[in-house]
Amino acid sequence: MSEKKRVLVIDDEAAIQKLLKLELADQGYAVETSGSAIQGLQILKKECFDAVILDIKMPGMDGIEALEKIISTQKGLPVIIHSAFSHFRENYRTWSAVAYVVKSGNLDELLRTVNETLKNKTNN
Repeated sequence: MSEKKRVLVIDDEAAIQKLLKLELADQGYAVETSGSAIQGLQILKKECFDAVILDIKMPGMDGIEALEKIISTQKGLPVIIHSAFSHFRENYRTWSAVAYVVKSGNLDELLRTVNETLKNKTNN
């Protein structure tokens, strides 16, 4: 069997980190979590991932600034924005993400987006 795809979840809410880690692990992914954009960027410098799930509203560095740093240093690494705030979708700075999923109690859309993103990455 092939090696598990690795996903990094960057979100300042511990409950969301835990939930996404459990749900993504159930989908067969190896998941790491980070509670801040700064810590997430440090993890990305040391380890390789197949995708990043990124919150926007976080203390310190926000997800938009982190997204810009990720796409400038990690060419081809798909970033999925996962935010409770849909209005950031209008911010052109978020358009470089492969997808923008609004947080909800139902994770189906996020899980489908991760699966499609990683399937497409494999096929490219």
